[in-house]
Amino acid sequence: MRSARLELALQSGALVLPALGDIVVLRPRTGDDLSSLPQTRVVVKTGFKPDHDYFAAQGYRTEGSGRVAIVCVPRAKAEARALMAEAIGADLIVVDGQKTDGVETLLKDCKALGLEVGEALSKAHGKLAVVKPGPSLAEWAAKPLQVEGGFQTLPVVFSADGPDRGSALLAAALPAKLGARVADLGAGWGYLSRAILTREGVKELDLVDAEAEALTCAKVNIPDARAKFHWADATTFKPARFWDAVVMNPPFHTVREADTGLGIAFIKAAQRGLSPSGSLWMVANRHLPYDKLLVSLFKQVEEIGGDKAFRVTRASYPIRTR
Repeated sequence: MRSARLELALQSGALVLPALGDIVVLRPRTGDDLSSLPQTRVVVKTGFKPDHDYFAAQGYRTEGSGRVAIVCVPRAKAEARALMAEAIGADLIVVDGQKTDGVETLLKDCKALGLEVGEALSKAHGKLAVVKPGPSLAEWAAKPLQVEGGFQTLPVVFSADGPDRGSALLAAALPAKLGARVADLGAGWGYLSRAILTREGVKELDLVDAEAEALTCAKVNIPDARAKFHWADATTFKPARFWDAVVMNPPFHTVREADTGLGIAFIKAAQRGLSPSGSLWMVANRHLPYDKLLVSLFKQVEEIGGDKAFRVTRASYPIRTR
């Protein structure tokens, strides 16, 4: 979809690239086809590790600045605005996105901000338009937020306004002792990690998250020498040594639609990383079908808390297959 709009824009003259200078593509997603752009001039910048690794594997540079910035519009309004602010130093900004992700609203907001917006090109259920950047874009830069509990977040991260209900239920259900080596998979900005570090006997805590900006917040919120921060895909992360416990509130959205496969991948990663006597402590929406998987991967599985919307589960003694 993105490739179709870029190709049409370049062929029709709606987008004219300067002869020299790099082209920075902000927040493309895995699977996006950027082949209509001159690859030697393209810099892909994204804080989401799986997307970063996807484009790096194709030979794209991942650091640098350029005269042209292409903003791949995400569905979160705050994140889209922050990306526009990030592109403030470019000569021109290309805004590209799906209508379902709010590209039309973003273009209207650019006009309301006093920016010059070219005629939008429509194709493949989305729009592409050239925007002339201006100093007013600085108003959209992501600014740290202070939320309940003395935590710092950013508008672009999950649950930026404070701890979500599921995480709060899980934190309250954690036992007095967890073990020496613990992991927080999908750690976000560190709410569960702080709770983990109050438990007796914890000597090491791996905070694993695929979103760089979330980990930036976590490093501020968790000033503890026992904490180790990993910018990584939690579904494929391999610990240096087995964990005694894993704590997690796994995501179940990759884009707009729910993706139970993501939560399943988190559970399997936790099971692989646990010691033979280890335990997984997790929270998930009750409607998500994780029960059969948990029983197939752990010898003991029990519900230990929750409410009408969320289930808190402890799964112990991972089953090892030969």
